[in-house]
Amino acid sequence: MAETRPTPTPAPATAPASPSGPADRPPRRTARLAKEIRTFAEAHGGAEAQIAYLGRKGARIVLVGDDGRWGDLVAPSTTVAEDAVRRSGVTVHESFDGEFAAKVRTGPYEWSRMAGIQLGGPPNP
Repeated sequence: MAETRPTPTPAPATAPASPSGPADRPPRRTARLAKEIRTFAEAHGGAEAQIAYLGRKGARIVLVGDDGRWGDLVAPSTTVAEDAVRRSGVTVHESFDGEFAAKVRTGPYEWSRMAGIQLGGPPNP
C-alpha cells in the first residue's frame, strides 16, 4: 500500500517573512544604503540627493553635502535607491541642475581628472 502523509496545516495569516528578516524590515541592501547616506549627511552638515537610472546596472544616488562636498552610491535598482533615500531622510531632486548643481564644490583632484588627458593630469582609466 502507498504511504500517506498528513497534509501540512496552513500557517497563520501573517506578513510573509523574507530571508533577511521580518516583513517590516527593509532588505539589507536598502538598509545599508540608507545608513551610508545618513553617515554622509552627518559628516557634511546635511545632504541632498538625486537618483539617476543606469540601466541594467541599477541606479546612481548622487549626494551633495551642505558643505559642497559630493559623492555617489550605486543601488541595484531605482526602487532600492528611492527607498534608501526616503529612509535616510534627505531631500531628493528630480534633476541635477540649477541651485542643486551649483552647491557642488570641486577641488584640484576633480579638475585634473576631468581634464587629465588634455592638461597632462592623471590619465582617465
